[in-house]
Amino acid sequence: MKPKIVITGATGQLGTDCMQVLSMHHDTIGFSHEQLDISNARKVHQILTDIHPDFIINCAAFTRVDDCEIMTDKAFEINARGPYNLARSAFQLSAKLIHISTDYVFDGKRQVPECYIESDPTHPVSVYGKSKLEGEMAVINETDQYMIIRTAWLFGKYGNNFLKTIYGLAISDKLPLLKVVNTQYGSFTHTMDLARQIYRLIAVNGQGIYHASGEGYCTWYDGAAYYLKAMGIKKEIKACTEEEFPTKAIRPTNSILCNQRLIDNNLLVIPNWQVAIDHFVARTKDVSSW
Repeated sequence: MKPKIVITGATGQLGTDCMQVLSMHHDTIGFSHEQLDISNARKVHQILTDIHPDFIINCAAFTRVDDCEIMTDKAFEINARGPYNLARSAFQLSAKLIHISTDYVFDGKRQVPECYIESDPTHPVSVYGKSKLEGEMAVINETDQYMIIRTAWLFGKYGNNFLKTIYGLAISDKLPLLKVVNTQYGSFTHTMDLARQIYRLIAVNGQGIYHASGEGYCTWYDGAAYYLKAMGIKKEIKACTEEEFPTKAIRPTNSILCNQRLIDNNLLVIPNWQVAIDHFVARTKDVSSW
């Protein structure tokens, strides 16, 4: 019998790709935020009890990092209380909860190119990071059947992301050149690759915390330049520092995640970030499909 899977945040960037990948092999039921607000404990328990899934994948999150600094209550309601509600119901129903987390649980002060592994101490420096870490702890404390998957710098065909923003700016006649931050390091991750990684982890019934991001590392500038070249867009692009683009939230200087547990257990399916961008370009070259 196929495992029954519930996906929250199913119409978002990652959730949409998870629905596409997992529906081919599993009985998969997706809920948008409008259909299921994970901060509503009563609704969460009612829906999950009715379905009684084998796996719950939580792709729902409040990810607007700067807005989290202002809308603190909402950030913790969705990113911390939501996972708590899901974990409690998962435990009661003997389901496994797969919770998507972030590189922002680290402070980013490690020297580049050193990366963060799953067992490294966390120390978030933004409201977003703090709310996501509280969500992780809620999952760990409320159920013993879970996977926490930390990822970073997501991009995909659906929803908004950095590469789509760069595309829009690059084709605009209003900007003679693009300035992109070249002093923050991380790993671009294609949502389709992450969805396939989740499928692999479900197949082996993984347990605990995993890092799952694009292999290798680069800066925002590196990623933007590579993407525009792959798209065949000629636009002058200039490297700059984060001081030239001040933001409400502090962002980690080093967001490089090592996929250590996936590698150690021969489970890694996520490719290098350049390969991921190449695949993304092949998938989205026709921008009318966005």
